[in-house]
Amino acid sequence: MKRKSGQEEMVGFALIIIIVAVIFLVFLGFSLRGSQKVDIESFEVKSFLQAFLQYTTDCRDSGLEYLSIRDLIFSCNKNDICLDDRNTCDVLNSTLTEIIEESWNTDGDSPIKGYGLDITRNGIEEILGIEKGNFTNNYRSSMQDFSKGGGLFKISFTAYY
Repeated sequence: MKRKSGQEEMVGFALIIIIVAVIFLVFLGFSLRGSQKVDIESFEVKSFLQAFLQYTTDCRDSGLEYLSIRDLIFSCNKNDICLDDRNTCDVLNSTLTEIIEESWNTDGDSPIKGYGLDITRNGIEEILGIEKGNFTNNYRSSMQDFSKGGGLFKISFTAYY
């Protein structure tokens, strides 16, 4: 009679390695699934700010030209009216709210938790302020300055994640 204890030890060792490998794969799967948090890069916020300033709205001035957001800010500051009798500040508010809502979704499991947009003149006079969501300690922001007619306009956008 020969004893087969060497083969039994090898089978036991192989089973232990298989069990450890399965446990390792399960933990690896959980750790990869849990790290789906997406950070916002600074260039994304800056690019967004510069892009929406060039957006053409449906508000026409007396010269029958459609105004960009940037021109609409100047018109709002002067309390101008669109050709179709809408207030330029109302058009600015609704257009920017729509653009931001489409671009920075704060609903559900979105990595974006909130945002804030401020447009001021000469650093004191607020032209427009839009805020939504939760303001956290994690954020990215960008600022754009431009002037017209002796007024310095400052636009700042902050995205919270």
